[in-house]
Amino acid sequence: MAWKNRSGAEMNSRNLVSRKLTIFLCISCFCAGMLFTNRMWIEPEAKDLSRPTGTEAEKLKLIAEDCNTKSKSVRRDSKDIIGEVSKTHNAVQILDKTISNLEMELAAARAMQDSIVTGSPISDGLSLPEPVKKRKYLMVIGINTAFSSRKRRDSVRATWMPQGDKLKRLEEEKGIVMRFVIGHRQEEHAEEKKHGDFLRLEHIEGYLELSAKTKKYFTTALAIWDAEFYVKVDDDVHVNIEVDMLNEGTLGATLSRYQSKPRVYVGCMKSGRVLAQKGVRYHEPEHWKFGEDGNKYFRHATGQLYAISKDLATYISINQHVLHKYANEDVSIGSWFIGLDVEHIDDRRLCCGTPPDCEWKAQAGNVCVASFDWSCSGICRSADRIKDVHKRCGEDETALWNASF
Repeated sequence: MAWKNRSGAEMNSRNLVSRKLTIFLCISCFCAGMLFTNRMWIEPEAKDLSRPTGTEAEKLKLIAEDCNTKSKSVRRDSKDIIGEVSKTHNAVQILDKTISNLEMELAAARAMQDSIVTGSPISDGLSLPEPVKKRKYLMVIGINTAFSSRKRRDSVRATWMPQGDKLKRLEEEKGIVMRFVIGHRQEEHAEEKKHGDFLRLEHIEGYLELSAKTKKYFTTALAIWDAEFYVKVDDDVHVNIEVDMLNEGTLGATLSRYQSKPRVYVGCMKSGRVLAQKGVRYHEPEHWKFGEDGNKYFRHATGQLYAISKDLATYISINQHVLHKYANEDVSIGSWFIGLDVEHIDDRRLCCGTPPDCEWKAQAGNVCVASFDWSCSGICRSADRIKDVHKRCGEDETALWNASF
């Protein structure tokens, strides 16, 4: 019995030692783990949180106001940046046009020099007036006419074309030159002497020669006047030269919007069918060049009125001897610009119908640049009807002189 008690005591003593040892080892391992991993839980030091003083509060308020000011300044700076980008873009466009003008003038000068060296002047037999120096015009308007069209010319003079001192004033104050474009005859023409509004070309008049005449017109006008645009219009078309710029009218205001562009071709763009049948109006002898029968022409401006920028007029002048002439003048003009970096501008205000069409548009505030009848390729019986068209669709004369560019 005593042995049993002794054995039990020994067993209890061993169990006690084992438990103590186990606890000690666990604590030791835990401490060692904390030591080696450096993951001691250190309580952060308490920071003193004190209420700001009156001076500090004022400083914080000033800082906040400064932040708001900077935010507003950033917004204003963004608007200023957009404005500067727009100004830079416009400046680049103007610079591009200036460079283009210089290149074209250099090419024209070389062509002139070559013609002198070879003894073949650009305009054979034509004595040109002295070019007007240091004077830039907005546009030169050439009114295509024939010797037999005296009544048409008189009707134009009585309506939309100023006369006498007003014509000179239009050139000097508004930079708009207007002339009837006509061929050349040896004898002095009484009408020319009376009105002084002819631009003579070394050209034989004839319907089938319109392409050649137009080419000579641009070449001659370019040599005499330094203008932004050169306009061709028929003598049986009514034109509003200029109205108040605020009303977006008409020819002058329309072209002024494109002054920053170097190469523009403005008109009512069309693409009519190529007529291969002989004997019909507008027959195209070279129809085979446009493909199969029934094909259409490339896009080009209708011949009643269109405008080209100075660069394009210079191009025609330099290359006039190699530019091909088709039977129809408007097709010829369009063909000369194919392959060039030219902006075609289709403006339907350049081809309004006669009253009531142009009258309704004028009443609605959409004044037409040009009015004519499509069926007649001009105003039907224009010598008799153009006064009525001018009365119902024409601009106020005072608006012409109040306009500015």
